[in-house]
Amino acid sequence: MSRKPPPLKKVAYFNRELSWLAFNRRVLDLAQNPRVPLLERLRFLAIVSSNLDEFFEIRVAGLVQQVDSGVVEVGIDGLGPKEQLRRIHHVAGGLVEAQYKTWHEQLRPALAANNIIFKHEDDWSKAELNWLDDYYHEHVYPVLTPMAIDPSHPFPQLTNKALYVLLSLDNPNTVEDDKMMAIVPVPRVLPRLVRIGSGPRNIQVYVFLSSIIRHFAGGLFPGYKVNGAWPFRITRNSDLYIDEEEAENLITKIEQQLHKLRRGAAVRLEIREDVDDGVLGQFLKAINLAEENVVRLHGPLNLLRFFEIIGDIGQDHPDLLYAPLHPHRPAALTAENLFNEIAHHDVLLHHPYESFDPVVDFIRQAGRDPQVVAIKQTLYRTSGDSPIVEALIDASRQGKQVTALVELKARFDEMNNIQWARQMEEEGVHVVYGLVGLKTHCKCCLVVRREANALKRFAHLGTGNYNPKTAKIYTDFSLFTAHPKLTEEVANVFNALTGFALSPKFKHLLVAPFNLHEEIQKKILREAANAAKGKPARIVAKINSLIDQETMDNLYHASQAGVKIHVIVRGICGLVPGLKGFSDNIRVTSILGQFLEHSRILYFENAGGEQPELYLGSADWMPRNFYRRIEVVFPVYDPELRKRIIEDVLPAYLRDNMYATELHANGAYMPVKHHDHDKLFSAQEYFLKQAADASAGEAAAQEKEREKPKLRAQP
Repeated sequence: MSRKPPPLKKVAYFNRELSWLAFNRRVLDLAQNPRVPLLERLRFLAIVSSNLDEFFEIRVAGLVQQVDSGVVEVGIDGLGPKEQLRRIHHVAGGLVEAQYKTWHEQLRPALAANNIIFKHEDDWSKAELNWLDDYYHEHVYPVLTPMAIDPSHPFPQLTNKALYVLLSLDNPNTVEDDKMMAIVPVPRVLPRLVRIGSGPRNIQVYVFLSSIIRHFAGGLFPGYKVNGAWPFRITRNSDLYIDEEEAENLITKIEQQLHKLRRGAAVRLEIREDVDDGVLGQFLKAINLAEENVVRLHGPLNLLRFFEIIGDIGQDHPDLLYAPLHPHRPAALTAENLFNEIAHHDVLLHHPYESFDPVVDFIRQAGRDPQVVAIKQTLYRTSGDSPIVEALIDASRQGKQVTALVELKARFDEMNNIQWARQMEEEGVHVVYGLVGLKTHCKCCLVVRREANALKRFAHLGTGNYNPKTAKIYTDFSLFTAHPKLTEEVANVFNALTGFALSPKFKHLLVAPFNLHEEIQKKILREAANAAKGKPARIVAKINSLIDQETMDNLYHASQAGVKIHVIVRGICGLVPGLKGFSDNIRVTSILGQFLEHSRILYFENAGGEQPELYLGSADWMPRNFYRRIEVVFPVYDPELRKRIIEDVLPAYLRDNMYATELHANGAYMPVKHHDHDKLFSAQEYFLKQAADASAGEAAAQEKEREKPKLRAQP
């Protein structure tokens, strides 16, 4: 059962980078979906820009480095770095074009119909121009620093993703066409979208800051003629390069690398589409960038800036946003002592439909409980004003033994985590930075409590970060347990992270890089063996990404053996489903919606075993999760919790035909097929209604209890 199957006669894989772009195309689909509230569609449009920024900063930058280093090896999909870059530029270019078409043809007109108007320079009225003139000279002009480019003014260092305006200037006192270059950096303190203060109060008019600067740019260079002004931003390589073996002080090394990121090699230039070709060529030479990396934009730069005003607009137009989220908090978890409840039975929370507050309370109560002697906690990403960190600090002040495993290399959260690590260390928390070469990505908390002259362990295991803010927009699971076999192995995970452990043993938890990959392969091949014997065989995997070759190959083998496989994947998928005789028993769907699907759920039929196997966890099916991260995937043993997931949660995800799309063998994601008479069903909307009904039911029960007549005391 654990032996490797014979090699596949043929293979088929989608390219990782192109699959990621397909995911971002599905995000853009939400911006185009009329079922989605209008301001939320604007938010999804902004998310596309944010996602593309990170894609170019990390993935494209890595491919560029490979090309520069002469790497020609092809991946499992048969594509080398050069061919990947060529296809990426083509697909990403089409995606950006569709993004701006969505803005101009759908969202901007729809917003205008709701008296939310975005104006370009040609549309400004005289009154608006006068107001903008005052605004520019009072708020913008004083903080601008025009920078000439000539032999006495060397080319400036341009910051990653910052906004600039490139200008072409002529000296009217010379005969020749000078085409001198100048750059105006736009300070980050200035809002990128400006609401015009004149006009009717019921109409919201916004102007892009770059348009304001373009219009008034001539005043920055008195005596010169401005031939043109074009807003631009550069995306640079933003990956960290750290040799942990050589880094004596990891914090200092990361801080140094973060400073260098601002000066990383340019990998993309976004600039207004009407830029002069001659000026552009001169500029590209200065930043050492090929023209194939230029993205000419028909519209405002960096649509991510819409985030700044969605909340402001939403105050006047709440109907254009999703309804406010009111997470349900189960009545059993409102008790003063959560440990008594968890000792009685395991507790499962489904975020954001159920409140994240009990997770914070679990740590807070541990810090204040005189019977608690130790707390151990992993931190990968947390909020800027983290109540989790505050609770750990408070616990340390109360004399508890507190250990925090802080992952310093959580991409784009490095500085945040460094600050928390230093603050906790100052308060007596024992801070550990995990194992060399491995990111600590698991989500675990262990509390050791003295009960009846013995020590009892309590654990929280999650699929998401200890971040109350993202817990409101990411779907995740939290399991509270006092199950001795689970809590003992959670303790072993922490011991491996803080001590020396070359090969720790786990029987219940699947822990990367120790046994996770091997056990997943065994379970897939067991299903294949059962199917070959005519036994029921089924795999359901809800994950974020699937790109590990051995896992995909074993899924192909299982499909050919007759195993029914359904993969619900949010992002990257290298698996090719639906190929006759090869992967026709594999179905891949993706669900995007109001909340970001982040939970991982694994189901294996396990015919012949005591019961189907059910796991939750932090790991995707990618090489990095299997081999380069500390991950924890944990079983669900409690019968009631298993029933909830197997009979309710998973069927809801599999039933979604409103926001779910299905991956076809040609790489296209298409809406899940349904007949005209089929009722549309959204898993996320279903879970929201469940939570609302549960809250209403508990409120009604409490009200009924209050209305009961009180018995009078007997005389």
